[in-house]
Amino acid sequence: MLGNYFPVLMFLVVGIGLGAVLILAGKFIAPNKPDSEKLSPYECGFEAFEDARMKFDVRYYLVAILFILFDLEIAFLFPWAVMLRKIGLFGFLSMMLFLGILVVGFVYEWKKGALEWE
Repeated sequence: MLGNYFPVLMFLVVGIGLGAVLILAGKFIAPNKPDSEKLSPYECGFEAFEDARMKFDVRYYLVAILFILFDLEIAFLFPWAVMLRKIGLFGFLSMMLFLGILVVGFVYEWKKGALEWE
């Protein structure tokens, strides 16, 4: 019974071990020569000119939500594509309905100008 979990245990041991070895190798091999350029704050290639707690435009959040939405769409497409032969026509039509709803939402956002930047 516990033999079934041995590959999982080996995966964890090898993963943690490899991670530890790479982190330690980076600490010992990489040069550590900090200068003013390396220690300066970095944000988009220029110095910050406003407070970090400033309000963001709502379009930033809208684009982020759209990215997550379409990223999750891809997460649904991969298992569907793998099992397409087994689920048959009903599975195909269900996914086409799902994609159609997403396309309608995307076109609506596009027409409303939510993806346009000033």
